Amino acid sequence: MSTTVFTFMESPFGRLLLSGVRPAEGGPAALATVTAPGQKYALAEPADDWVHDPDALAEPVAQLTAYFAGERTTFDLPLAPAGTDFRQKIWAALDDIPYGETVTYGQLAALAGAMPQAVRAVGGAVGANPLLIVRPCHRVVGANGALTGFAAGVDRKRWLLDLESGALF
Repeated sequence: MSTTVFTFMESPFGRLLLSGVRPAEGGPAALATVTAPGQKYALAEPADDWVHDPDALAEPVAQLTAYFAGERTTFDLPLAPAGTDFRQKIWAALDDIPYGETVTYGQLAALAGAMPQAVRAVGGAVGANPLLIVRPCHRVVGANGALTGFAAGVDRKRWLLDLESGALF
């Protein structure tokens, strides 16, 4: 039986909450969530049955720290986000958006193999992404290039895109 573990880390956005699924035999956890303070549709605090275990989430913390420092452009982590098959397909397609680039919701639908008329459902899946930053939903923009729809706030989306463009360093 697996255990849900959690830890906190400081970031440019404040204290992030990370959770993961640790296998029954112990060891590192597969990352399930990364949430920022004030993020829509996300837990602000760990659930009562989660176990505080910073060691199990040490690698995601290290990789996020390196990303925020401008030293990392990709993440190499076991992931365990909970979601429907459709959402999993959309979230996996987020991984194909290169660092420092953006795509529209329509382009993301095409990347995921979804029908063009599914763009609203794609937007819903992007908004429900449980792995903020790690699964780069901040790289998805409106059809006209506008910064829209980021559960952690458009200012944070702009900051992440500025980080990836090199504007912060």
